[in-house]
Amino acid sequence: MRIIALHEAAFPVQSTMRNAVFSFAEMTTSIVAVKLDPGAGAAPITGYAFNSTGRYACGQSMRDRFFPRLLRAKPEALLDAAGMLDPEKAVATMLVGEKPGGHAERCIAIGTIETALWDALGKARDLPTAELLARRYRGGPMRQRVSVYVGGGWYRPGGVPRDVADEIRDHQESGYTHVKIKVGGASLDEDLRRIDCALGVLPDSGHLAVDANCKFERDEALTYAAALAPYRLRWFEEPCDPNDYSLMAELASVYAPPLSAGENLYGMQDVVNLVRLGGWRSGQDLIQVDPPQSYGMAAYATMVLDLEARGWPPSSHFPHGGNQMSLALAAGLGLGGCEAYPGVFGSFGGYADGTVVEEGYVHPPQLPGIGFEGHSALYALMRTVGAD
Repeated sequence: MRIIALHEAAFPVQSTMRNAVFSFAEMTTSIVAVKLDPGAGAAPITGYAFNSTGRYACGQSMRDRFFPRLLRAKPEALLDAAGMLDPEKAVATMLVGEKPGGHAERCIAIGTIETALWDALGKARDLPTAELLARRYRGGPMRQRVSVYVGGGWYRPGGVPRDVADEIRDHQESGYTHVKIKVGGASLDEDLRRIDCALGVLPDSGHLAVDANCKFERDEALTYAAALAPYRLRWFEEPCDPNDYSLMAELASVYAPPLSAGENLYGMQDVVNLVRLGGWRSGQDLIQVDPPQSYGMAAYATMVLDLEARGWPPSSHFPHGGNQMSLALAAGLGLGGCEAYPGVFGSFGGYADGTVVEEGYVHPPQLPGIGFEGHSALYALMRTVGAD
């Protein structure tokens, strides 16, 4: 088995929504296509991935550094003992010549390529990527049922607080039971009215989380924490810069309900620093790293196993990003659940066509690889990348 071609193309994420910090109107994402020769005269296999949402396309570094390193490597140097391409060895090859630190400059490009390799491997083995992950890192089968929640409650032009109630009713009709809404993009009073409207249609506050997208400096973070604490929400996400470990620890010392962070952390050391220095409480607070934005699926699995040894159960992890890549990881590693973005981000949102949400759970499709072929709108974009 060997890599015979690598391609990347940038696409708009097809959204004009806004969180507390920025609009997605200019956001782009990279789609990667990796073509493998499986050997023994078999037809080439193509694996795909995209670098989730919230970070821009990063094809230049792929073409300048990471694609050439993989293509220059001796094919056998990238294989495991069974003769299959090993994503961990591919990442090690892409990192040759890279200085320590500076993860955000390269982890998204490398992670997207690595995730596409997992898609190709699943197709080569005729197994879901989730099953490969489960066998390799858990020693057992993938989960057939995964908890999902809606990442919603965006700020929309002309929106009013009661809009979140209407949105949540729509999600409930689609089978979702848990929802996250944005805070920090309006005044505290308006955000509290939005929360009250949301709770008016949910069974209790444990079904609602809020996300500040790293908006707050110390004073505002503490003000929001004091105002939100009585609600006992499912979690308060990204209240401040995730690398401000001192402020994170201060918040954890005064905010009794769960906190969460992770989508803006880009490597094992970032996450270890959060749990060691940021006051994060095992069994209570949550970690939400984005797999293709943090060196990929193998790095994510290694992080989960490392933290498990430190007392953090797999249920602490809810990978960021409403897409099939996070669903595969949650099913493969037995995580707490993952995010869904129904009706937003155009072709990049949602799961495979026909996926049914039942009482807040989905059954991952049993398609080879990550299953992009089951998502017709997304696969239509993917198959244009590297097409002759």
